[in-house]
Amino acid sequence: MVIKSVELETVCGITSVIPQNRFPEIAFAGKSNVGKSSLINALMNRKSYARVSEKPGKTQTINFYLINKNLYFVDLPGYGYAGVSVETRGKWGKMVENYLHCSKQLKAVFLLVDIRHEPSANDCQMYEWMMSQGYHPVIIATKLDKIKRSQIQKHLNMLRKGLRADERTLIFPFSALNKQGRDEITAYIESLSEQEESTDE
Repeated sequence: MVIKSVELETVCGITSVIPQNRFPEIAFAGKSNVGKSSLINALMNRKSYARVSEKPGKTQTINFYLINKNLYFVDLPGYGYAGVSVETRGKWGKMVENYLHCSKQLKAVFLLVDIRHEPSANDCQMYEWMMSQGYHPVIIATKLDKIKRSQIQKHLNMLRKGLRADERTLIFPFSALNKQGRDEITAYIESLSEQEESTDE
């Protein structure tokens, strides 16, 4: 998958109407500071197109990035950040829920989880909720460079068990530092695009 063009096309706040786009959408969800913006930048092959911050809770909108004029990456607000009010967190949650319900072009949801730790209660809740809505999230195990290579399989098993994910659930380990896992993820996205094209014919 060669990224030729990237455009931040739409930014949706709490009161915004979700756009009905013409092209397929891939959504990225995860708790605050798990590395969503870093992953999106790596996939887009851009250094800082999606805003990366050391401060959790920075993404407070749903951002639609038009890729190659035929695909959208959708960056969802991070969940589980305690630094904002319960009311604001509730509004973010409703915004994400509204998007997942309303989008007619959503083809896959990537759920980012920190490979170093057992999934949090918020991670498990998000995974279960997505499954209940008919989505089968693809897990991106971020911060891969923070653990030893010999520990990778053990930690992947820990994530799968913690989320109660079945064997069909795809898990891609990923490091924003050295881009390990990027090619596998982009190849998967490309396969989704090819499936979409074949069903349109």
